[in-house]
Amino acid sequence: MEKFDVIVVGAGLAGLAAAYTLAQENLEVLVLEKGDYPGAKNVTGGRLYLHPVRELFPGLWDKAPLERHIVREEVALMARERSVTMSYAGSELTQPPFPSFSILRAKFDRWLAQQAEKKGAMLINKSRVDELILENGRVIGVRAGGDELGADVVIAADGVLSFTAAMAGLRKDQDPKHFAVGFKEVIELDRGIIEDRFGLEGDEGAARLFMGEVTKGKFGGGFLYTNKTSLSLGIVVGISDLMNAAPAIPAPQLLDEFKLRPEIARLIRGGETVEYSAHVIPEGGLKSMGRLYGDGILVVGDAAGFSMNIGVTVRGMEYALASGYYAAQAVIRAREKGDFTSAGLQVYQQILEESFVMKDFRNFKESLDVLEYPPLFNHIPELAGDLLRDLYAVGPGPKERIYPTLRNHLTMGEIWGLIKLGRRMMKI
Repeated sequence: MEKFDVIVVGAGLAGLAAAYTLAQENLEVLVLEKGDYPGAKNVTGGRLYLHPVRELFPGLWDKAPLERHIVREEVALMARERSVTMSYAGSELTQPPFPSFSILRAKFDRWLAQQAEKKGAMLINKSRVDELILENGRVIGVRAGGDELGADVVIAADGVLSFTAAMAGLRKDQDPKHFAVGFKEVIELDRGIIEDRFGLEGDEGAARLFMGEVTKGKFGGGFLYTNKTSLSLGIVVGISDLMNAAPAIPAPQLLDEFKLRPEIARLIRGGETVEYSAHVIPEGGLKSMGRLYGDGILVVGDAAGFSMNIGVTVRGMEYALASGYYAAQAVIRAREKGDFTSAGLQVYQQILEESFVMKDFRNFKESLDVLEYPPLFNHIPELAGDLLRDLYAVGPGPKERIYPTLRNHLTMGEIWGLIKLGRRMMKI
């Protein structure tokens, strides 16, 4: 059996970050990727927050194929016949080093794989891991395409459904409410048109999140990110709601109808869809995480459940990069002690607990329960739209005073509902 120091299953951000870090420490690393190339199956919406991981990979970002740095944050509440968009711009978003960027994963992952290979990692595409090789309960390698490949440590970076982690017995039984499905299109547009429509200059970018009618009141929302010469436009909807909540509607139809909304149609007019993809997303956070380490194995990225939705931000890519880096550090420490058992690899959990990763997940452990509040996705967008409609309306007769207009909409029942929402939000 051919032997490596580490075998990484999956060439997404987490797996490549681990391979890059290990290879630069002269460990022999093999990365097995099921897709045609790294990034071929990675279809995340497209935003990377750099500040948390900038120092973990010094010298890497200057040449990275990032798209636009985000200088404007927007949230749109979509009612059936109107919408309310809130926009934020701040000087901290416009000064380097920029906090976040839009990226295209097919391009970025391929580039990161090249950087890992330059450090000495070996990458094999179109290679599916069929099973783990166990010896006395400890993972000692994998079987892939009929070959047996040995390793001191296997790193499971094979995505949200992670059959590798499941085969090692590290995954919990999963609840559909802890997962969502995302649908995304990449729509090509002339660079100048993008900058004119969104009020941008140079490599400035904008990010907009949508909630309400975009998912027909179901748990979830929409997103739009500006790239250099394209837009990433998509919808994420909770699988449990998609299965059970009325009205019943095919998920792809949500995206089709979203694109027909006037607010969206005018932004994508003249564009050409060059990519369409769908992807399962972990959203259970701390409550749905299984064990992250075992005898001869570590779990990183989406396979570990490192994705978080707190409404105003949706994050995952920086957690993937960081968990890959910290897994590599754990392997290096275990190697120094010559102990790749669960006892030797539990340092991975310790490192994560001391990092921003687990601190974030503990801070926002209630976020899913807080956001699973139906009025957020149906009643509140309608209320906001109706209120602003009447405040801005100028009809043929005398205009009603502002206070009575507010009172008509913000009844005691409405105010009490907002108070209940505020109390829920206190948990995050």
